[in-house]
Amino acid sequence: MFAPIPLNLPPCSLKLTKGENCTYVYDELRKKKIVLTPEEWVRQHWIHYLYTHKNYPKSLMQTEGGLVLNTLQKRSDLLIYNKAGSKILLAEFKAPTVKISEKTFYQIANYNKVHKIPLLLVSNGIEHYYCTIDFDRKNFTFLEELPNFKSISPSV
Repeated sequence: MFAPIPLNLPPCSLKLTKGENCTYVYDELRKKKIVLTPEEWVRQHWIHYLYTHKNYPKSLMQTEGGLVLNTLQKRSDLLIYNKAGSKILLAEFKAPTVKISEKTFYQIANYNKVHKIPLLLVSNGIEHYYCTIDFDRKNFTFLEELPNFKSISPSV
C-alpha cells in the first residue's frame, strides 16, 4: 500500500479512503475513486494545482486519454484543451521515486508525435519540467514556469 509523501507542489486536500488492501483517491475529473498509486498521487496534486493556481478549467482536462502509437494502445496522463477544443497541454507524470530522465522525455515526445501539442509538462512531483514545441522549426524551448491558462488561451 502506498503511503503518500510530500511533493514539491502546494499542499491540497485530496479525498482519500481506505480499502481492504489499498487506499483510494477521489478523482474530480473522472468522478470516481481511483487506486492511489505513487503516480496517481502526483497526477492528482497536479490537477489540483492546475485549476487552483494556474486557472486551467477542470472541464477542459482529460486523464488517461487514449492514443495509438506504432499500432500500440497507449494512455497519456493528462491532456488539457482550450475552449475551442484544441489540445494545448500534454502532461506526463511519474512516481516521486522515479528519476526524470531522457527516457521520460522520449516517452512524452513519442506521445506528442500523435497529439502535436505545443506545451509539455513532465513531473515526478519533486522535479517539474515545462517546454514549448515549435513544430515549424522542429525545436523546443524549456520554460522556467508553467504558463497560466489565460496566457496560452487568450480567447477565454
